[in-house]
Amino acid sequence: MRDAAFRYRTIDFVTVAMLGVAVGVAFWGWAQLYQVLSTFSAFAFPPSSGLFGGAWLLGGVIGGLVVRKPGAALLTEVVAASVEALLGNSWGLSTVISGCVQGFGVELVLAVFLWKRFGPLVAALAAAVAAAFESFYEWQVYYTDWALPYQLAHLGFFVVSGVVIAGFGGWALVRGLAATGALDAFGPGREHHERAAV
Repeated sequence: MRDAAFRYRTIDFVTVAMLGVAVGVAFWGWAQLYQVLSTFSAFAFPPSSGLFGGAWLLGGVIGGLVVRKPGAALLTEVVAASVEALLGNSWGLSTVISGCVQGFGVELVLAVFLWKRFGPLVAALAAAVAAAFESFYEWQVYYTDWALPYQLAHLGFFVVSGVVIAGFGGWALVRGLAATGALDAFGPGREHHERAAV
């Protein structure tokens, strides 16, 4: 029975792809704004650029909360990162590596809960772990000259941003989509109708 619950349907693949493309376009837009916003943080306290990172974790969190099957978070985040890279940004194809790192962080948390818990705290924890993984990756690639206090500050800023934007924000976005009827074929849609019937 559990294997059947984890088996992908055609609609699951289509939804992962559609979410990934939509979020990827949003990622690209955020990347353009980030180039402007991050210059201000660089003058003040460079690690505070982590505050802008949470938006890039949305793909994995949303994909995992909607499809609720192993790999959905990772696939959605990788599709989104690939779309952003193809549209063009300052990081090029390394964006896809970030997508893998971030998506894996979300998957890890959902796996701990055996893909049975999808509330706001699980979403926040998934985003926090994804942010931590991405922060560790960025230390090795972009911030190799930073001392440990700067790295830890970046980690803290990134985790806070991830929890607020991708965790609680992603959970609220999925609830909003469920209320429109767009997710009736998925767990969030069924839960919305159950709440409305009470």
